[in-house]
Amino acid sequence: MSETLKVLLTGKNGQLGHALQASLPPSIELIATGRESLDLTDSEACHQAVLRHRPDWVLNAGAYTAVDKAESEPEIAMAVNAGAPAAFAQALAESGGRLLQVSTDFVFNGEQGHPYRPDQPVDPIGVYGATKAEGEKRVGEALPAHRRCILRTSWVYGPVGKNFCLTMLRLHRIKAEAGEPLGVVADQVGCPTATHTLAAACWAAIQKGLSGIHHWSDAGAASWYDFAVAIGELGVARGLIDRMAKVRPITTADYPTPAQRPGYSLLDCAASRRDLDLEPLHWRAALEEVLSNVPGPTG
Repeated sequence: MSETLKVLLTGKNGQLGHALQASLPPSIELIATGRESLDLTDSEACHQAVLRHRPDWVLNAGAYTAVDKAESEPEIAMAVNAGAPAAFAQALAESGGRLLQVSTDFVFNGEQGHPYRPDQPVDPIGVYGATKAEGEKRVGEALPAHRRCILRTSWVYGPVGKNFCLTMLRLHRIKAEAGEPLGVVADQVGCPTATHTLAAACWAAIQKGLSGIHHWSDAGAASWYDFAVAIGELGVARGLIDRMAKVRPITTADYPTPAQRPGYSLLDCAASRRDLDLEPLHWRAALEEVLSNVPGPTG
C-alpha cells in the first residue's frame, strides 16, 4: 500500500487545478487553495500556509498567465510568478517538504529550430517569461536540488477556464455565421498540452519523488493555425459547433500584441517521459479527449 502524501495545491480554480483535482490519486491528501483562500501576491501568506499545513509537497499550479497583460502589470506578475514560489521554497526549507513548480516554454527566446532541453540556459523575451524564469531561479536558491522539481510545459488548454481552445470554438461559430474568415498566427510553433495529460505528469512527478528540471507537453508539433483548424474540425465532429470558419494563416507581424512570443518553443520531453514512465499522447488525440468534456456549445 502506497504511502499517503499531503499536498498543498495552489490555483485550484484554474484550468490545471480543475484537472489535478479531477485526477487526484487515492494516496494523496489534498489541501486545495485558490485566490480566495491564499493570495499568491502575499509572500508572507504563502510562507505561513506551508508552516501551518506542513505538506509533504507544495504543487504550485497557480500563476499569473495573462501574457499580454503582464507587460503592463510586471509587479503583480513578478509577485505571483516569482515571489510566491520563493516563499513556498523558503518555508519548505524550514518544514522539510518538497516543491513542484509548474513553469513554461516562455522561459526560452524561441530562436532555435529544435526542441529545448531542460538543461539549456533560459532567455525569456517578455515579462511573463521573465517572471517565470525568476521563479525557477529563486526556488533553486532556496531549496536543495533533491527537494525541488520544475516542470515546464507549453500551450496549456482544457475543457474549462480561459484558453485558446475554448476561444477558438466561440470564434469559429461567430465567424462561420458571419461568413468571415478567422485569421490565426501560423509562424509560431510549439505543442498544445491538455490539462488532463499535464495533471497526470504532475501527479507522477510527486509520487515518484522527481527532482530537477523536467519538460512535459503532448506529442507532436503545431502552429496556432494548425491548432485552430483542428479545433474547428473536431468541434464540428463533436457537435460543439455547427460548422467551422475558414481559417486564414497570418503572420505574427499581422497580429501585433503587447508581449513578444517565442517563434519556436517545442520542448524536448524525452528524458521526462522516461523518468515519469508516461506514454505521450499526440496533441490531436488529446484535443479529442478535451472536446469530449467541453460542456455543450460555448457561448
